Amino acid sequence: MNIDNIKRVYLIGVGGIGMSGLARYFHKLGYLVAGYDKTETDLTKQLEEEGMSIIYQDEVGLIPEEFYPVDAGTLIIYTPAIPKELTLKKFFAEAGQELYKRSQVLGFISASRFTIAVAGTHGKTTTSTMIAHVLKHSGYDCSAFLGGISTNYNSNVLFGDNNTVVVEADEYDRSFLTLHPNIAIVTSADADHLDIYGDESHVVESFSLFLDRLVDGGTRIVKVGLPFESELKYSGSGIGDVYAENIHVKEGEFYFDYVHANGRINAIHLGIPGIHNVENAVAAITVARLLEIEDAAIIAALSAFKGVKRRFEYIVKKPEAIYIDDYAHHPEELRAFLSSMRKLYPERQLTVVFQPHLYTRTRDFVAGFAEVLAMADELLLMEIYPARELPLEGITSSWLAEKVKLKNKRVLTPQEVLDVISSEKPELVVTVGAGDIDRLVKPLKEIMNAR
Repeated sequence: MNIDNIKRVYLIGVGGIGMSGLARYFHKLGYLVAGYDKTETDLTKQLEEEGMSIIYQDEVGLIPEEFYPVDAGTLIIYTPAIPKELTLKKFFAEAGQELYKRSQVLGFISASRFTIAVAGTHGKTTTSTMIAHVLKHSGYDCSAFLGGISTNYNSNVLFGDNNTVVVEADEYDRSFLTLHPNIAIVTSADADHLDIYGDESHVVESFSLFLDRLVDGGTRIVKVGLPFESELKYSGSGIGDVYAENIHVKEGEFYFDYVHANGRINAIHLGIPGIHNVENAVAAITVARLLEIEDAAIIAALSAFKGVKRRFEYIVKKPEAIYIDDYAHHPEELRAFLSSMRKLYPERQLTVVFQPHLYTRTRDFVAGFAEVLAMADELLLMEIYPARELPLEGITSSWLAEKVKLKNKRVLTPQEVLDVISSEKPELVVTVGAGDIDRLVKPLKEIMNAR
């Protein structure tokens, strides 16, 4: 595929965070961009406001006439999450058009650019966004394809004037094996997506194959404890080639020192909270130093970093009421998030609203979820978000709740969650999950701000 020969781009499943990033990228470059998604969201509305034609019915007749006839100047991109029997997908295939996954297109882009790719079963979105921000803020510059909405830039795609691109490398469906990284980072490789991989050994194997994609002369940066060869090992716990130490909280803000082979950078202020985010920052600093960005510029950038939407995002922050929203949906993500909550607010009663994501993930990691959710003082469980799956007999939120060793726990509907928060007025609330739990953010914000 020669991207330079393309005139029109159609994205099937355009509302996804990764797909919408590609839509914005090609639109910015001046291509005619249109797409389909089954549900209208704030993100698809934004794409329409930016000038892209989006449809929500699986009807060929709604495709813009500029896409007829389908020819070599048309690029069709689809997400594996769409149904195989989708009419639009069949139409383009039967017209003789080759359809490309998002990951393949990212591979085409990365092949001609200096690529910094961040992989990991968790931590990759914040780390890649942090790296892109440091490069932007420092003046080094880059383009970036991110798996979340950067709060600093209010977008999931950034545009730069140089040849450097930062890519969040997605392990789902082995998508990241299309990339050509010059710098490859692995933040974690926990068992996940077992519906795809089968077991943890195949997850690890896939990450190893990703690191093998490194171009000649490239650098691998891998978290301490992961079973991969690398040029640099990093951690947030005082071990490795580069690491953080002297981590402390002052007036609700995180500070730490960065240690490397030739010295250290002291008293770094991180603009977002979380012990796990200090570790993510170590990886970002390591990349910046490889690119010879000055320490002072790195310090300034990290202090100004505002994070990613739905990653430790403060929604309400008042003396009498704090509400934080996070995307965590794997036991280890939850452990990192809740541990940071405990460090930040050790004296407050913690109310956790959690929506499990996928029946298979809930089944496969039920012991881990049960252990970590017991870190709450009060647990409000919502029903499992199915995403692409059909229900599995016996796998429910009530089944999970029974295994959580916690006195104060309930399984509630979204409306019941709002009613409980409104009537009981908890002082510290978090919503966590990767499904549609984010629909509660706006009403919960109104309830807690009304106190």
